[in-house]
Amino acid sequence: MPSRRLLLSLLPLAAALAAPLPAWAETAWPSKPVKIAVPAPPGSSLDIIARLLGDRLAERWGQPVVVENKPGAGGMLGTDVAAKAAPDGHTMVLSFNGPIAFAPFLYNKVPYDAAKDLAPVVMTTSQPNVLAVNAVKVPARTVKEFVDWAKAANGAMNYSSLGNGSSAHLTMELFLAEAGLKATHIPFNGSPPAAMAVAQGETDATFMVAPALLPHVKSGKVRLIAVSSALPVESMKDLPTLASAGYKAVESMAWNGLFVPAATPPAVIAKINADVNTVLAEPAVRSALDNQGLTPVGGSAADFKRVVDAEQKRWAPIIAKIGVKLD
Repeated sequence: MPSRRLLLSLLPLAAALAAPLPAWAETAWPSKPVKIAVPAPPGSSLDIIARLLGDRLAERWGQPVVVENKPGAGGMLGTDVAAKAAPDGHTMVLSFNGPIAFAPFLYNKVPYDAAKDLAPVVMTTSQPNVLAVNAVKVPARTVKEFVDWAKAANGAMNYSSLGNGSSAHLTMELFLAEAGLKATHIPFNGSPPAAMAVAQGETDATFMVAPALLPHVKSGKVRLIAVSSALPVESMKDLPTLASAGYKAVESMAWNGLFVPAATPPAVIAKINADVNTVLAEPAVRSALDNQGLTPVGGSAADFKRVVDAEQKRWAPIIAKIGVKLD
């Protein structure tokens, strides 16, 4: 018979084992289909990334991964889906710098607090915006030629973006300010229609990431001029940087990543992070992203949070300087 002292020593352990587990830990995660909200339309770079990752993650998780496109309001509609979701990891958003790092300084009212309502999980890709022009209407082939052409247009130039407050919008506004140019902004609901507007000559130019532009480049309707990164991009080696053309201040990376509701259990966040990093490391996935001009990143949740915080600190004064304010 065990001694009374031994029995007493085992009581705390028995109590701990008998205590009910948190709701999220009662079953292995995920216990049901996982939804990835995409605040951009089908065919956009975010859509491409979400569907590529979703297929691989569904295999690893043993549950369907449903991609739900919810564009609008500069990405805030789709981002708000995750901000308001149950914090169990089964709803996440593949969001980007617009609704996460820019919106607080652009809008008087945002439906969520990115710092309080959302938890960064992992950065998926980061790539520069590309300055692109209509190949028929705009004769420029270099940054200097484009600036000269735009100055001669005397304010008649217009440009498309994938939405108010997007990286594409702010990059162009920053470039216009640095180059002393004027132009009319025509926002669209995502990169595919914004790229199509340039290809059809509805707009003269745009800044955006490459995927939606590439089909129009191949057809000869759109010409790529330069990238907005500090250094040349491996997947677009032939394109010079804006910095090399004398516009060092116009450095703008269009990053994106997965976010979950802020109260999501750390263990669930860690699992999603680990599995996405594994998928991003697959040669086939890296090759597919590279072919679209997208650069996979990965890393820890803490790494991603540092990027988000740094972007907010960098862009807050820039937005104030160029005077962009949205309703």
